[in-house]
Amino acid sequence: MKILKKYTYHFLYTIISILLSLLLITTLYYFNILPINIYQTLKLILFLVIILLSGILLGKKATSKGYLEGIKLGLFFIILFTVTSLLTSANLHIKVLLYNCIILITAILGGTIGINKK
Repeated sequence: MKILKKYTYHFLYTIISILLSLLLITTLYYFNILPINIYQTLKLILFLVIILLSGILLGKKATSKGYLEGIKLGLFFIILFTVTSLLTSANLHIKVLLYNCIILITAILGGTIGINKK
């Protein structure tokens, strides 16, 4: 039960961070402060940076094998986004699958960096 509480808190913290950063960027885009190409690039970069930092924090809390913590984090977000994608559109595109692979690699990298920064 203690492990579930640790992961739930960490995932909620990550999701709230993603939502707040996307809200800020979307607001800037809405008021024409950011052009569309910078908005899309910044959205991707901020999301990956938050996943990387989350993987680093999760890796620091691990006792060994930080890449496993990164895999858990990455798979959680892949499942979350795949279910969301399937609910909103009936099919998966290669672009979505590539994006999921990038998320998984970023989370694994974050977990590996986090275990080494102990």
